[in-house]
Amino acid sequence: MSPPVAPYSGMPAIRDRYAAIFRSLADRRHVLMLVFGFSSGLPFLLVFGTLSAWLREAGVSRTEIGLLSWVALAYSFKFVWAPAVDGLDPPLLARWLGRRRAWMMLAQCGVAAGLIGVAMSDPAVFLPGLIGFALLVALASATQDVAVDGWRINAAPQDGQAMLAAIYQLGYRLALLCSGAGALYIADFVDWRSAYLAMAVLMLVGMAGVLAAPRLAEDTAPSRQRSWRATIGEAIVEPFTDLARRKGSSLILILALIALYRLPDFVAGVMANPLYIDMGFSKSEIASVSKVFGVWVGIAGAFVGGVAAARFSVMPCLVFGGVAAAASNLMFAWLAVRGHDLTLLTLSISLDNFASGFAGSVLIAYMSGLTSPTMAATQYALLSSLYALPGKFVGGASGLLADKVGYPWFFICTALVGAPIALLSLAVWRLERRAARARRLPERSPEPEADAAREGAG
Repeated sequence: MSPPVAPYSGMPAIRDRYAAIFRSLADRRHVLMLVFGFSSGLPFLLVFGTLSAWLREAGVSRTEIGLLSWVALAYSFKFVWAPAVDGLDPPLLARWLGRRRAWMMLAQCGVAAGLIGVAMSDPAVFLPGLIGFALLVALASATQDVAVDGWRINAAPQDGQAMLAAIYQLGYRLALLCSGAGALYIADFVDWRSAYLAMAVLMLVGMAGVLAAPRLAEDTAPSRQRSWRATIGEAIVEPFTDLARRKGSSLILILALIALYRLPDFVAGVMANPLYIDMGFSKSEIASVSKVFGVWVGIAGAFVGGVAAARFSVMPCLVFGGVAAAASNLMFAWLAVRGHDLTLLTLSISLDNFASGFAGSVLIAYMSGLTSPTMAATQYALLSSLYALPGKFVGGASGLLADKVGYPWFFICTALVGAPIALLSLAVWRLERRAARARRLPERSPEPEADAAREGAG
């Protein structure tokens, strides 16, 4: 008599997996991550796109506005002071809030103070003063990013990082909506000073989140006072050595993947607004489609990326996200050939923002999984700086390439970067599967072989 066939349990397992995903949305940490994402995203445009509009309106030359972009290096080199955020307690605040939250509160106060300083400045009278306050905002904002990333990585296990990353992206993009379209609307109806003062007030949202957040175990770890005397080289080498020890030779491919993964977005993004202007789109059309509608599409992409990574694991989603984000640039090549077409503009921005949001969430989850809990903030700052630096440097030459080959071929070239991204993603995925299989495989025992030899002899 044949044994009874066990009922197929795949559907209940899938149903339980999705139920767990949606139950997790009510987790207190996810609400806090939404707040921290908002607080991290709010200052970004206020020292770049939004500030550039104010400076240009005040008569500042394009050359001076371009030089102001060097303020972005604060975000790219945040790994230099990330060890201090990982291992040192801010005086007074750390005793009250714990290390992570103390750094977040200190950075948020710095951002608010810098925004107030920018609001009270007049670029037409004394531009260096305004740039100095903008630099304070960028430095404090980059420090906040380090502290928030450390808190996020320590607040949940690896299988919970994808959803946290998606919710962080949601908060971040909502903040971009406020500091982009919101600030421009306030400046249009009132003035620039009121716009920046309003953004400074919105930093209270992040401060409230800090006060509501629980204190993590890492917040009470002994402070590594040695770091005050450590050189910059030591601060960078120690976390990198830990990564190399855990990942071995596969770290080379991993770093190459991270460096290239968002390159098409960074390079194409520099030429996106010039393309819209040259195609004859009005500023209102660009603002409505890109700054408002596009943000919500990006939020949807970030959520889908987080849910997909939680459901299917990070690596297959990393392959899909990298290829989709690069391929979406082909839509801009089509737009450059087609010309002024509002429907095609909307479709292009929709596909690009959705793919970028998806890829961004998955990459955050992947990089978070590479870090060690004891050096989470430092290692994540190193990895996130790596993925941002190539795009910023190569993006500076994007105008030269666009002038030489024209918009259609420029965006086709950026899309072709998706090919090596796909190959690197597949190679890293294969290495990860091999490493996981090696961890699960028990050591072989000689007894079965001996038994087989005895049976053969008999």
